[in-house]
Amino acid sequence: MTDHIVKAYDRELGTLGQRIAEMGGIAEQMLSDAMDSLARLDSELARKTIAVDPRLDMLQREIEDNAILTIARRQPLAVDLRECVAAIRVSGDLERVGDLAKNIAKRAAKIAAEARMPRAIVGLKSMHELAAMQLKDVLDAYSQRDVERARAVWTRDAELDALEDSVFRDLLTFMMEDPRNITFCTHLLFCSKNIERIGDHTTNIAETVIYLVTGEAPQSERPKGALETIAK
Repeated sequence: MTDHIVKAYDRELGTLGQRIAEMGGIAEQMLSDAMDSLARLDSELARKTIAVDPRLDMLQREIEDNAILTIARRQPLAVDLRECVAAIRVSGDLERVGDLAKNIAKRAAKIAAEARMPRAIVGLKSMHELAAMQLKDVLDAYSQRDVERARAVWTRDAELDALEDSVFRDLLTFMMEDPRNITFCTHLLFCSKNIERIGDHTTNIAETVIYLVTGEAPQSERPKGALETIAK
């Protein structure tokens, strides 16, 4: 390649990285705001969170289109090709994280008028703290091309699964204690599953980082929690 083509190619890859970083920031904020709206039963914050999702969808489409155009124009090989493929994969996972955060916000808006069982949300807060940390760490791993940090996120996913198991049992107990809790706790069960799925997407991104840097996917199976193992 001539020098100006190489520089143009570097700019294209740099733009993909910038868009991924923007998506990551939006996804992190959506998750934080969704959980705040749930913890405070704040329907207004829930609606604001939902309204952000189209921006995330637009960025995902832009990244995918630009990555495909870059592959078509430059016909990259080895690590350069993996850069484009990784951008498509990561953007897809971040778009799903946004969708799941949006789903939590929708649940929060539905139960905002039903201020019962605040202790039922305690376990969800713990799940959120871990999922948010996982998301931050894996985005840092992607931006820094840090395989060890990505592996740490990948192996910690079982912790989130274990927390979901605990929340599931607690919410069932609350529902058995008083049938009036059933609707409220059912919404929280869906929120719990959404947070667990966010953890799965952070694990997907971790696998993509490992593939991007090493050219190979993790060799062992992803760690699973008890309920997930039973379901399988």
